[in-house]
Formats: sequence, C-alpha cells, structure tokens
Amino acid sequence: MSTSVSVVKGARGLGSSFRGGWGTTSLMGGDEQLLMQSLSAPNRVQVPARPVRPRPMMKNVNEGKGLFAPIVVVTRNIVGKKRFNQLRGKAIALHSQVITEFCKSIGADAKQRQGLIRLAKKNGERLGFLA
Repeated sequence: MSTSVSVVKGARGLGSSFRGGWGTTSLMGGDEQLLMQSLSAPNRVQVPARPVRPRPMMKNVNEGKGLFAPIVVVTRNIVGKKRFNQLRGKAIALHSQVITEFCKSIGADAKQRQGLIRLAKKNGERLGFLA
C-alpha cells in the first residue's frame, strides 16, 4: 500500500492533495507515525462504570412521625389533598408573616429571620405538621 502526498503551489496559495490510506510511509518519523496511527484508530478508553443510585422517591419522609402526624393524616383524608394543601399553604404563609413581624419588632435582620423560618419548618417536621 502506498501513500502519496503532493503539495501544489499555485495562484491560490498552498494546497494539498491526499491520495491513499493512512498506512505508514518512510517519509514520516517516529512521532509523526504514532500521531497518524492514533488518528486512524479510534481510542478505546475504559471508563469505570458509575455506581447506580436509587431514584429519589417522591414520598413524604415524615409520614406517620411526630405527635400531630395522625391528626394531619386524618384531616388530609377527610378534606382531600388539594384543599388540604391550600389550607396548609395559607397556614405556613401566616406563620411566616408572624415570624417576620416578630423579627421587625425585636430588630432582627433578614438573615436571622430566615434562620427562624427554617427552624419553624424543622420543628413542624418533627412535630408531624408536615406529614
């Protein structure tokens, strides 16, 4: 198998015409030969398989936990999920407003207010209000 490369200098500048395969030729040195071989053959790199993680479940992790969880679950079943979530959202909004007003009255900044709201959420989870 032969490879011929010709360089033509014309009015348009330098151009090249390549005929043949990617076989080795005596015109190339060791480094060029390795480069040409690496370009011709696809690199097969072994990538370690990523560990398979279980998909997160869209389930309330607080279901059945806390002092008020049974009352919350029964109320949700009686009222219905949609109406219950609307009422819960209103209650959470009112509670956040109370916390905001409290922070204004004592002169707490926004960062402290945000921390108190997070604390209220954690306490609500522990008590079972978010079941």
